[in-house]
Amino acid sequence: MPVVATVREVPNLGTKKVQMAGQELLLVNMKGVFYAVETECPHQGAPLSGALVKDGYLACPRHGYRFKLADGSCPDHPELLLKTWPVRVEGDEIIVDLG
Repeated sequence: MPVVATVREVPNLGTKKVQMAGQELLLVNMKGVFYAVETECPHQGAPLSGALVKDGYLACPRHGYRFKLADGSCPDHPELLLKTWPVRVEGDEIIVDLG
């Protein structure tokens, strides 16, 4: 699995858009724990690169829908699911498993 970014490239409580295997992913840094999610909100396709990262959630900037970073679920709208991928950090390298 290829390295998609380094730890220092993704700001704390921030995001970074990356390309992997022809697919765009959004890396999220939640206080040193990294996640990989799709780049658009499943509600109406709003870009999530400007989303708020807080308390283990990613909040869509358009309508405020909140998705759990751990599994992509949306507690207020269970019919919506944000796609997520497993991430591991080796040293300073972030690796995503597209499976």
